[in-house]
Amino acid sequence: MEKKTCLYDRHVALGALMSPFGGFIMPIQYSNITDEHNAVRQHCGVFDVSHMGEVRITGPDAERYVQHIFTNDVAGAPIGQIYYGMMCYPDGGTVDDLLVYKMGDNDFFLVINAANIDKDVAWMQEHTEGFDIVLDHQSEYYGQLAVQGPEAEAVVEEVLGLPCKELKFYTAKVAPLSSPEGDTDLSSTANKATEAPSGAVGGAAAPIIISRTGYTGEDGFEIYGSHAFTQQCWDKLIESGRCKPCGLGCRDTLRFEVGLPLYGDELSADISPVMAGLSIFVKLDKEEFIGKEALAEQKANGVARRLVGIELADKAIPRHGYAVLTPEGEPVGEVTTGYHCLSVDKSVCMALVKTEHAKLGTELLVQIRKKTFPGVVVKKKFYDKHYKK
Repeated sequence: MEKKTCLYDRHVALGALMSPFGGFIMPIQYSNITDEHNAVRQHCGVFDVSHMGEVRITGPDAERYVQHIFTNDVAGAPIGQIYYGMMCYPDGGTVDDLLVYKMGDNDFFLVINAANIDKDVAWMQEHTEGFDIVLDHQSEYYGQLAVQGPEAEAVVEEVLGLPCKELKFYTAKVAPLSSPEGDTDLSSTANKATEAPSGAVGGAAAPIIISRTGYTGEDGFEIYGSHAFTQQCWDKLIESGRCKPCGLGCRDTLRFEVGLPLYGDELSADISPVMAGLSIFVKLDKEEFIGKEALAEQKANGVARRLVGIELADKAIPRHGYAVLTPEGEPVGEVTTGYHCLSVDKSVCMALVKTEHAKLGTELLVQIRKKTFPGVVVKKKFYDKHYKK
C-alpha cells in the first residue's frame, strides 16, 4: 500500500492529480505541467518532497563511516556544508545518489531517494561493522518542502519569516522553530529528532533545517521540519499567492533539462557514476570507499556505455526505454529520459549508448514507436542552471 505525506489532504483539496511514486501517493500536477514548470523558471514554486528519506549518522566514527559508504569526500568538512554523491556497490553500480549534510562534529544528515529508502537503510546497516556510530532512520518524522525559483529567497524570507539570504549554494543551517529570527550554529542546535518523545520530531522547541539546494536548476531552498511545521509552511506559501504549488511532473522536466540525474533512469545498479558522467563526485584520492577499485578501473580504462544528450530534429518525443540506433539501424543504446524541453522548445533526451557513439556531434536515430527520428549527440545540459552561488 502506498504511503501518504503529511500534505496529502492539502494536495487533494487543491485538485491535484495524484499518482503512485516511490511508494507514496504524490501530486503529479495541479494546473498543468507547463504552467508549473514556467512558474519555477520565472517566479517561484513549492514542491512537497516529504517522501524523501532521512538518516542521521552520529558517534565517534561518523565521519569515517560516511567516508566508507560515500563516493564524495567529507573529511574535515565545515559545519553546514552539503555534499552530493553516491553510495556504490563493490562493482561500481549505484546503490543511490544522495545528499550528505555536515551537521556537527561526527554528525551527518543523509537525504536519500524515496523509492530506495528501505534498500538504502538496509545497505547502510550492513556496513556498520567496525564503526562506533549510531545509525538513526528518521524518515517518518520529517516533512520537507522545496521552494524553488528566482524569487525563492524573497518568498522564504518574507512569507515564512525564515532568514536565508546568507546561505551559500549547498550550505545549510538550523533555526529553532520557536525563534526563526535567532538562527543558531548547526553544531549547537543539530536537529534532535532522536530525542523527541514518541517520534514527535518538531515539537514546539525543535529546530528546522534550511538548505540552499534543489532539483530544478534554479535558486531555491529545501526546508525540513515536523509534519505540523511543514503543513504550516505549505499553508502560508499557498495563501500568499507568491508561490505556485508544483507537482512531480514538472519536477522531472525541470531537473531533466539541466542535466540532473534521476535514480532508476540515469543511475542504477547497472549504471555507475562514471557511466553517468558524474566522476567529479567520485573522489579516488580518498583512502577507501565501497566501489573505489571498480570505479578507479572504469576511470582509468573507460566504460562500455556512456550517458549522452541527444537533440532530435523533429518534434517527436522520445521516452524511457526507446531504442537508440546508428544511421544504419544498428542498436547502440536506449533512452533514459526524454521530453520536449519546455525552456528551449526542442525535443531532446538523455540516453545510455555504447561509448564509441558518445562523441559530441555523432549522428544517431531514436526509435519512437514504429518510426525512427534523426538526432545528434549534444551536451546533457539542455538549459543553463541559474544557481545563486
